[in-house]
Amino acid sequence: MAKKKKAAAAAGAVTAARSNPYVQRVIEDDDLRDNVRVAFEAARDAYDRLSNGKAPAKVISDDKKFHKDLQVAAEALKDAGSSLRAGPKRKKRGGFGRKLLLLAIAGGLAVALSADLRSKILDTLFGAEEEFDYTSTTAPSATPTAGSAA
Repeated sequence: MAKKKKAAAAAGAVTAARSNPYVQRVIEDDDLRDNVRVAFEAARDAYDRLSNGKAPAKVISDDKKFHKDLQVAAEALKDAGSSLRAGPKRKKRGGFGRKLLLLAIAGGLAVALSADLRSKILDTLFGAEEEFDYTSTTAPSATPTAGSAA
């Protein structure tokens, strides 16, 4: 009977943890998890330096590595706290549509601003224009002018 009560209590704890928004943030946010991990490791290192047999007062006042570990732990906890206060980050979308739109706008501007590019595109689409010089084979005829009598 005691095993069933413990199992029910564990199931209740799991359900409560799943519904807790902070636990969800820790599960989903990689940066938050990394900050908590770094803070834990730095605090553990600081504790190990404090309990290595030297006098604690001497370690606290003189040990530079101890101070560095405390500083790293404090910064990581500060970052984790500000991350929790900021709320969940919006997931970035693929951005493919934005990149495609930017590419289309840049292409349109390039065509609009460059006459050489326009002519290359038109030549590619419709074929090269044939340039020719027109020379008349007939001589201009003498046309009667308004002042002459015929």
